[in-house]
Amino acid sequence: MQVAVIEFARNVAGLEDAQSTEFRANTPHPVIGLITEWQDQTGSIERRDENSDLGGTMRLGGQLCKLKAGTLAQRVYGKDEVIERHRHRYEFNNRYRETLVQAGLTISGTSADGNLVEVVEIPDHPWFLACQFHPEFTSTPRDGHPLFTGFVEAANAQRRRVQQGAEQPSLARADG
Repeated sequence: MQVAVIEFARNVAGLEDAQSTEFRANTPHPVIGLITEWQDQTGSIERRDENSDLGGTMRLGGQLCKLKAGTLAQRVYGKDEVIERHRHRYEFNNRYRETLVQAGLTISGTSADGNLVEVVEIPDHPWFLACQFHPEFTSTPRDGHPLFTGFVEAANAQRRRVQQGAEQPSLARADG
């Protein structure tokens, strides 16, 4: 999800040089960063010391994710809330939330308190869904994770439409 947000910020929202502070500490548009870099008491963006200790900043384990009604994520899961496993330090920078939503990004999943972005989508794309958590941690060959199963089903549906001549490969919705 982090790289998808960077790409969207650069190429759709027009935020030239948008980046994660993990990759470039002094980016002009830190759309992804450590939560301490964008969330503090004064409202200013704090830059981390590149040699600082990152201990205690990792989000680990099962976390509740609230899914927005009518989104691809909510349809694929068939639920309004899910618990997914995390293992990361960097988060979506909420200071860019309004800008990216206005540019067309849908925030379809958030933390229980609504403060952390968990899932993003582009509604007019056949399958543009990116998540902050790790669905591969709970997927098995016999019981595929809903996001993987949904993606494969959407790809197969799109392939059938193209083979039947109903559509040319494009950005037409693949999920029906």
